[in-house]
Amino acid sequence: MRIRPNRRGSRPRTKQRPTHGDAIGALVTGVDRGRYQLLTDDGVPVVAMKARELGKASIVVGDRVDVVGDTSGTPDTLARVVRVQPRRTALRRSADDTEAAERVIVANADQLVIVTALADPEPRPRMVDRCLVAAFDAGIDALLCLTKADLAPPQQFLADYTSLGVLSLATSLSPDGIDGLDDFRSRLTGRMSVLVGHSGVGKSTLVNALVPDAHRAVGDVNTTTGRGRHTSTSAVALALPDGGWIIDTPGVRSFGLAHVDPDRLVQAFADLAAVAAQCPRGCTHAEDAPDCALDEWVASGAAGTVGTARLTSFRRLLASRLEAG
Repeated sequence: MRIRPNRRGSRPRTKQRPTHGDAIGALVTGVDRGRYQLLTDDGVPVVAMKARELGKASIVVGDRVDVVGDTSGTPDTLARVVRVQPRRTALRRSADDTEAAERVIVANADQLVIVTALADPEPRPRMVDRCLVAAFDAGIDALLCLTKADLAPPQQFLADYTSLGVLSLATSLSPDGIDGLDDFRSRLTGRMSVLVGHSGVGKSTLVNALVPDAHRAVGDVNTTTGRGRHTSTSAVALALPDGGWIIDTPGVRSFGLAHVDPDRLVQAFADLAAVAAQCPRGCTHAEDAPDCALDEWVASGAAGTVGTARLTSFRRLLASRLEAG
């Protein structure tokens, strides 16, 4: 009978892990099938894999990580991510409205840019509302970018968002390029901004204009369905020439909000939150909520015209979340 040798060895296993004191910092700029594109703090682009000790910990675009190994950036070399630094912010999305399991899309963003076309394809306010809920929940600023203003005026669409204090801008195509691009660029400089929107709304066109060497694929809108064709397949962070980063994400057709706690949404509106603090315990602050202090606030006239409009807009966003539950 053949006796197999003991391949485990005699040295006892230890739970101690190396401290990786020589690790260097880096920014995750892309993720592709288990490989991470990084830009080190020294400005060197490297490719890395995730260290085994990180287990199932997620690493997404925008993460700050510590990396060891070959960080020379030489082709066909591979470094190793050994730590993920704490995230300042995390933009999350549920798989759908019935699944509360959340997925982090982007880390450490300062600003969510919601890109929507005013025509071709038609704007979808409910999608915009859902993105705003996600931004408020993540604690990041929101910027509404309306494209194709040469096809339809933006004023009517923006009327529903004025009371929320959401910053907005409009762009349009012209023979000389993109009108409104300079204003857009100034809102992005020095910040980490993530672009989200339906396919076909012009995200890739904007990215290519802002970062000329980005070479993001541009797709057409299907004349039958009115929907755009997916051209971006994964999120990627691109450095802006004047400073800052933009993260281009694949076109989305849904934005699940099942992970968002409705009680946290009202905290994004300081004036409403102060009044809502007087609500009975368990109040949803929805339009049909009994004894809601927000209704008493409006009925008393203390809210004024602006406060009443903000409450209406807030409840529209809240309805988007409650539909997800």
